[in-house]
Amino acid sequence: MRFDVITIFPRLFKPFQEESLIQRALKKGLFSIVVHNLRDFTKDKHKSVDDKPFGGGLGMVMKVDPWYRALKSLKKKKKSKTILFTPRGKKFTQNMAHEFSKLDQLVFVCGRYEGIDERVADHLVDEEVSLGDFVLMGGEVAAMAVIESVSRLIPGVVGKPRFLQERLAKGKGRGGKGFLEYPQYTRPEVFEPKKGVRWKVPSVLLSGDHKKIEEWKRKQGRVIGK
Repeated sequence: MRFDVITIFPRLFKPFQEESLIQRALKKGLFSIVVHNLRDFTKDKHKSVDDKPFGGGLGMVMKVDPWYRALKSLKKKKKSKTILFTPRGKKFTQNMAHEFSKLDQLVFVCGRYEGIDERVADHLVDEEVSLGDFVLMGGEVAAMAVIESVSRLIPGVVGKPRFLQERLAKGKGRGGKGFLEYPQYTRPEVFEPKKGVRWKVPSVLLSGDHKKIEEWKRKQGRVIGK
């Protein structure tokens, strides 16, 4: 799997690639992240990527031509998809993450300012995706979130396959798989934050009865991405 990210703030991704499981997986070659600076695809001396919107309005809009050159310059793999992050897009779900994990390449278009010229959405991307009903300053955080969600489904990234398999749940929608999220506890069995207050671990988790524990997880859990 290869993740290509196009942004005007490429340095945001440097610390992201140098920590935790992402760094470990990159060193193992389980996937790659290639970050491209959109300004490298401009032709004026100021490397401008934005201009005033037609029809008036506050703020600036990112121009179509740098995006065109950037996206056309990328070598596309056979199973590739270009994603534009926008609040108007389809909600990103666990099912979508499973679908994306089957691809060879994901290309992320990370906008800024008041948005991107609509011709990019109309002619240059495959899909518009949103993290939720809220607005971010740009698409970079969304790209990192999707990279984390998709890459953890790649074998070897989070450890043994059973770590993922035990959380899979049948869901509806694009990928047909959801993720079972349930409450988890660890030691101590009883925590006393102050006198007279005792927070206990559910007794079923201490019972050693694996069947009952699994039933409890299914009952208490929630399928994410169904």
